[in-house]
Amino acid sequence: MTRSLRVAPEYISKVKSALQLHGYPSQQSLATDSGLGLSTVKSFLSGKAIDYLNFLELCTKLNLDLQEIAYKQPQTQSTNQEASPFITGVPITQPRYFFGREKELKRLFNVLKRHPLQNAAIIGKKRSGKTSLLHYLKNITTTPAAQLRSGQKSDWLPHPENYKWVFVDLQDARMQSRERLLKYILESLNIKVPMPCDLDHFMNIVSENLSSPTVILLDEIGVGLQRCPNLDDTFWESLRSLATNHTRGNLAFVLATPESPIDLAHNTGHSSPFFNIFGYTAFLEALTEKEARELIGSSPIPFTEDDSEWILTQSKCQPLLLQILCRERLYILEEGDDHADWQAEALRQIQPFSHLLDG
Repeated sequence: MTRSLRVAPEYISKVKSALQLHGYPSQQSLATDSGLGLSTVKSFLSGKAIDYLNFLELCTKLNLDLQEIAYKQPQTQSTNQEASPFITGVPITQPRYFFGREKELKRLFNVLKRHPLQNAAIIGKKRSGKTSLLHYLKNITTTPAAQLRSGQKSDWLPHPENYKWVFVDLQDARMQSRERLLKYILESLNIKVPMPCDLDHFMNIVSENLSSPTVILLDEIGVGLQRCPNLDDTFWESLRSLATNHTRGNLAFVLATPESPIDLAHNTGHSSPFFNIFGYTAFLEALTEKEARELIGSSPIPFTEDDSEWILTQSKCQPLLLQILCRERLYILEEGDDHADWQAEALRQIQPFSHLLDG
C-alpha cells in the first residue's frame, strides 16, 4: 500500500490528450472531479510519481489502462542495504525472516489448495504476528528458492502460479472508502475498473471475470467495522454472496482479528452473515520450542547455549519477544562489548509487550 506510480515517458502525450477527449477542459476540472489536489494532477500529467491509489483514480477518470501507461521499474538487486536479521515493530514481509506457525500454515493452505476454496480467520492478541502471517501466505509459494532459508518449505500449493492474492489493510484510510476499496481489489486482480465502480458493478464484473483461485486477505478487520460506515452490512453481505454463490468456488477470504469474527461483528453493531462463513480459525499463540530455537539459531553471530536458554525462558516463545531479545543480544555481540548488562536492557525493551506473556 505504500508504492507510487508514474506515467511512462512514451505515454505522457497520450495521457494529456485524454484530458479533453473525456470532457475535461482544464487540469483543475479533472482535479475537482476526482477529489484530488491540482498539484497531484499536474504531477500525473507530467510523468512524476504519485500515490498508487491516486494514479488509479486518474486512470479511471480518463479511461486509461494503468498496466499499459505505468512506468515499469527495471528489476535490480539492492546491494547497499543490509537486511535486518531480527525484525520488530513492522510486519515481516520477506518469507526468509518468518519462523514457525507450521501447524497453522498446514491447515490454512489445506483449505485454500482444494476446490472450492474455503474461508479462514486468524485470531491473536495485538502484536502476535497476524499481519506477518497474512504476508507469508501471500508470498511464500512464489518466492524464489534463492531468497528463502535452506530447507524452508514453500510447496504448499500444487499450482501456486494460478493463484491471485489481494492484501487489504483496513487501517489505511484509503481502504475505508467503499469505492476506493473496490477499485483497489479490481486493480490488484487486473480486472478493468467499471464506471461507476459501485457495489452492483463490482459484483457483476467479478462474477464474470474471476476464473482462477483468488484469496483476499483482510487485515485489521476490526478497524473496518468500527470506523467505516460505507462498509455496512450490505457491503459485507455482498462479499459473502460473491464468495459462496457467484465465483464458482474460486474466491476465499482470510481475515485477521483479535477476536472471533462473529463476536467482532456483534460488538461493533454488525449482523451480516459474512462473519459466519469462516470455517477454520487459526489461533496464534506461542511458537513451539523447536520453532523458537530455529529463530534464535538464525543469528549471524551464534548465541551461547546459556543465552539461548535465557531468551527462551524470558520470551515464553512469543515471536515478537524472541525477535526483540535476539536483536538486543546480537547488538552487543556486534559491538564487542560483552561486559554490558544486555539482559537488563532486553527486559526493558520487551516490557511494553508484556501482555503477550499473560495466559
